[in-house]
Amino acid sequence: MRGTDAAYVAFYPDAAFPGAARVVGSFANLAVSCGVRRLVLLADRGAEEAERCEQAVRDSGAEWTVVRAGFITQNFSEAFLVELVRAGVVALPAGEVTEPFTDARDIADVALAALTENGHAGRIHDVTGPRLFTFADAVGEIARTTRGEVRYLPVTPEQFVSSLIGRGVSAEYAGQLAGLMVEVFDGRRSHVTDTVERILGRPPRDFAEYAHETAATGVWDARAAPPGGV
Repeated sequence: MRGTDAAYVAFYPDAAFPGAARVVGSFANLAVSCGVRRLVLLADRGAEEAERCEQAVRDSGAEWTVVRAGFITQNFSEAFLVELVRAGVVALPAGEVTEPFTDARDIADVALAALTENGHAGRIHDVTGPRLFTFADAVGEIARTTRGEVRYLPVTPEQFVSSLIGRGVSAEYAGQLAGLMVEVFDGRRSHVTDTVERILGRPPRDFAEYAHETAATGVWDARAAPPGGV
């Protein structure tokens, strides 16, 4: 990191996962010791561990900006969720909560502004999509766009974990993901912000736009799935 002026920090698989704050804090301190002046952190809206990540970056002494995001729209076309869409049933422990699904491209554009422009230091950019959807709404939009048979099924956290393990996901990851969903899908993120328009001068991308563009790629076609799943 020596010779680097600014860095974007994202914890995999999510800043809300246990242990994230310790790793993020360690990285932030190392970055500052190497001369990095500006850190831009991707954090999860409303999750306690993500808030500890934010504090760790603030404590590092860097010029900091936090970019908060909730459920990222592109999750529906990546990892295990794309397999669920292809199979026709998206089973999640999210009930009927509403979520302002956020396009990853909007998050990236806001993060880039924070990294390369002045005026973002010490600010929290809460990035959302333009409107609230339930997961049933979102999956319904995918079904309309693809003209396929796909539906949303609310399940218990235990059922969700069992389903993921059955698809080859590790028990540890499945349990942590279920725990995160239980934590944040309680309505705390059920509001939209004007962050994208205020910073970028344009409206955030709508879920319907994402669904239309993604359907055209064929990624949700059941025939696209490789043998043995994703």
